Amino acid sequence: MTRTLDAAELQDLLAGLFQPGALKELGVLALCLALAWLLVRLVRGGEPLVDASIWFGRRIVDGVLFPLAALALAFGAKLLLASVVKAAVFKLAVPILMSLVVIRLTVRVLTATYPESRWMRIIERSISWIAWLAAVLWVTGVLPLLLDAMDEVRWKLGTSEITLRNFVEGALTAGLVMVLALSVAAAIEKRLLRGTGSDLSIRKMAANIVRALLLFVGLMLALSAVGIDLTALSVLGGAIGVGLGFGLQKIAANYISGFVILAERSLRIGDMVRVDNFDGRITDIRTRYTVIRALNGREAIVPNEMLITQRVENSSLADPRVLVTTNVQVAYGTDVRALQPLIVLAVSQVSRVLPDPLPTMHLIEFAADGMNIAVNFWILDPENGQGNVRSEVNLALLSLLNEHGIEIPYPQRVLRRHPPLSGPRLHET
Repeated sequence: MTRTLDAAELQDLLAGLFQPGALKELGVLALCLALAWLLVRLVRGGEPLVDASIWFGRRIVDGVLFPLAALALAFGAKLLLASVVKAAVFKLAVPILMSLVVIRLTVRVLTATYPESRWMRIIERSISWIAWLAAVLWVTGVLPLLLDAMDEVRWKLGTSEITLRNFVEGALTAGLVMVLALSVAAAIEKRLLRGTGSDLSIRKMAANIVRALLLFVGLMLALSAVGIDLTALSVLGGAIGVGLGFGLQKIAANYISGFVILAERSLRIGDMVRVDNFDGRITDIRTRYTVIRALNGREAIVPNEMLITQRVENSSLADPRVLVTTNVQVAYGTDVRALQPLIVLAVSQVSRVLPDPLPTMHLIEFAADGMNIAVNFWILDPENGQGNVRSEVNLALLSLLNEHGIEIPYPQRVLRRHPPLSGPRLHET
């Protein structure tokens, strides 16, 4: 009997789509979509967004807020028109808009949270197919039949009895709660990390703490929605504690070390560091690892525990200035004292070389072929490279020496030829 009633409802829906009242519904639906677009446009403002927003998207209609506003307006219009025309178009529009809201929300949040994960693409497609399938089942009237059939599948979990319908609804509710938690965490993290400054590491730590807390709260709500008794988590907490004490101690140490680094600010995003013979600039500090990018483009993922327990050379901790040294050799007989101010002046005129402190020149060695001179100078931007500024300084020194006729000596060797040995020679017999 129920199947016949559902078939009759589907026939009434198809017949209602060809009635004159359907044109009125289409006009009202178009007005609802236009009002939703205008509302989102007013909320977003006139300036276009550089980055794709979860709520607004790039073009207003590809965000979450547009289908959400359209759904609210369409549902309100459906209630207002209930006494005027028999709803047919809105019976199709409401579930379609609801599916679009679910798809947009999950896809936008997962893309913003995990932008480079391949598994997220599979999850996004799966959610899209499930949402559209649910809309089709809703419109055709098969969904109530499916829910009744799922209610008949039961099993006992401890002292409670769970049906397949309760499990699926709880899983969907849990997924929605986790997506909302990720959405709020992503919005808070984006606002905290907006801009630059010396407190970027502190804001990064705050963003990580907020994300962890929101995910924890979302997980608790999700488990409660599924029907799991939260008092039973005490046993799970003890098992997790034992796991952290044995098998997961390295991972736990890395997470704790990450928060210690961010709290102490001994290492900050943008610092030039040297770790395990790897030089580079810190580009990101995660809760488990730190990303260091070398000047040649290579990136090293360093566990945070290593940054706590091993020696780390930080060129930007107290003073961002870095000392760079280059060597040159001049021939014996050169007036080094008269050459010293000329070298200092030539090096100080090179771009990126700081005028304070001034470059210095030192006679460091009397070598076999000439006198070795060390030229020291300071730069303020080591992240832009040291080899290029050293090359500019060497070119300036070469021009100076050529201009004053000062010789850069070649290696010299003295060869002595001994006279032939005198005395009787041995003859073969």
